[in-house]
Amino acid sequence: MASTTPSSLSGASKLGIPSLFVIGAVCMYVGAAIGVFLFDTAPPAAVAWLRGFGAALVLLAWRRPWRARAGAGGAWTMRRAGTAAAFGGATIGMNVMFYEAIARLPLGAAVAIEFLGPIAVAAAGSRKRADVCALLLVVCGVGAIASAQFDGGEVGLVGIAFALGSAALWAAYIVLGKTVADAGRGLDDMAAGFAIASVILAAPLFGPFALTHVGVLGDWRIWVLGLGVGLLSSVVPYVLDQYVLVRVGRARFALLLALLPATATVVGAVVLTQVPTSLEALGILAVIAAVVVTGLPDRRGRGSVEIPPP
Repeated sequence: MASTTPSSLSGASKLGIPSLFVIGAVCMYVGAAIGVFLFDTAPPAAVAWLRGFGAALVLLAWRRPWRARAGAGGAWTMRRAGTAAAFGGATIGMNVMFYEAIARLPLGAAVAIEFLGPIAVAAAGSRKRADVCALLLVVCGVGAIASAQFDGGEVGLVGIAFALGSAALWAAYIVLGKTVADAGRGLDDMAAGFAIASVILAAPLFGPFALTHVGVLGDWRIWVLGLGVGLLSSVVPYVLDQYVLVRVGRARFALLLALLPATATVVGAVVLTQVPTSLEALGILAVIAAVVVTGLPDRRGRGSVEIPPP
């Protein structure tokens, strides 16, 4: 994605790059944990839509992408708007799959399975043996997590299927994200993409819930919580990731991404009391090792393929 760095973060370097990354990861997964609590009120797909809609509102108010002019990321065209909408749709779809997964799986396990998508993309775009080893590691990790879910019966297996769907859409997010970055400024296109996709997906994702729970439309709390989930899970982590990526480069950024499964596991344990089993912990550690291997530079000192954040 494009490296747009907000000037409001100019003093953030005092906290240290790893600290900023952890703050972004904690915000992302605390937002996801809030989403889990919302499952008692709304289905996961509706909560995922609220996350995208909330993020769109915040980004539109901040970035005001309609002001784009030629030479400042490029004026808006049908092609650019369509690409942004596809990116927004892939992101919201990824969140739908992820929320359906964490409704059935522990948070840390679902996040670990998700990494199958980006690591597969990294391995496909590289000839390095390390990336192939990383792919094997993450496959073994996902296998260990899946084995731990057999005791959960059909619910656990369905959750794994949703997590794999989220992994596939994360891969699509990476491909479309590069196209969006090439077309203009990342944050502006993300704002427009989220807004367009939220409008298009409102009927299939939020519509059934709204029709059967008409009273919820007048309940300000669900809209505020949706805005909060969008802010915590999408806006804050994305902005911090942009700041970090500009300063550390792609290779070290990929290494920092190894903190995500660990952070998700800790948040799941503290907020949702989801303590991983031995098999789940082993699988998560294998995925963390895979991300570390993917981020290692090759012998000529060049970084590996970038794995953008979800």
